[in-house]
Amino acid sequence: MMAEKKQGKSLGCLGFSGAFEGGQYQLPVLPYGFDALAPLYEERTLRIHHDKHHAAYVNGINATLAKLAAARSAGDFDAVTALSRNLAFHGSGHVMHCLFWNSMTPGGAEVPEPLAAAMKDSFGSPEACKKHFAAATKAVEGGGWGVLAYEPIGGKVVILQSEKHQDLTIWGAVPLLVCDVWEHAYYLQYANDRASWVDNFLKLANWGFAAKRLEAATAS
Repeated sequence: MMAEKKQGKSLGCLGFSGAFEGGQYQLPVLPYGFDALAPLYEERTLRIHHDKHHAAYVNGINATLAKLAAARSAGDFDAVTALSRNLAFHGSGHVMHCLFWNSMTPGGAEVPEPLAAAMKDSFGSPEACKKHFAAATKAVEGGGWGVLAYEPIGGKVVILQSEKHQDLTIWGAVPLLVCDVWEHAYYLQYANDRASWVDNFLKLANWGFAAKRLEAATAS
């Protein structure tokens, strides 16, 4: 139990700075300037994505929690099903976007050990993992995410296609690197060419961040 508590605290430091303060979820500051990822991810698209779309999920989770608290006080749970759905949607949207900003870095990054070893063990090689990630992310149905995650039961790295923010996941899996393929993430710059966006995301991929989250997730 103590190891589990320590693990959660370690993971909480990686990607979520400024995401919750003063009892409220907050929109965190980006870990780089708005123009730092250009031309692969232009400033205008990044600003709207962060300041409008991510902010909407932050506002959504805070509003939903307030409504749930009011329902508890009144003893009226008629809306609990819809509010629980909203909590999962907005809360997962906030978490995934916090990870997404950190999943990119100007100029991209090399895959460090032991992440490279984990990729080799699960996929045959880091390059095979990247190709699988690209293919899975491009093929997400509707809006959603490509997710590289650590699955703790099998002790392996897996690739998931998350629809919306919260569907088609594996409970307990720890996201290491995520790519947003909701249309709002790329449409201003890439129109309907999701494949080009995913290919360019991989040129920006912050594998060092992913490696740190893997290390924290597997720490005893």
